Amino acid sequence: MEHGKDLKAVMPLTALSVGDEGEIVEMRGGRGMLRRLSDMGFTPSARVKVLASCPPGPMLIGVRDARIALGRGVAMRIMVRERR
Repeated sequence: MEHGKDLKAVMPLTALSVGDEGEIVEMRGGRGMLRRLSDMGFTPSARVKVLASCPPGPMLIGVRDARIALGRGVAMRIMVRERR
């Protein structure tokens, strides 16, 4: 049953609100996109924070010591677990 609980807690990065923090669980996409995200610091277990979000436009995400603007299509492919 615990495992089912963990699955519910995993959501796309776009589901977080401004000020929310999360931990990257999984990234979905092709080899090229995963490589680009990794080069920018988006790796499994990395902490992220939503700094700004203007739906349906891009999101400003804090990851490691950087601020990165991501389009919603890319952000939807980054699965996170919300940190409280």
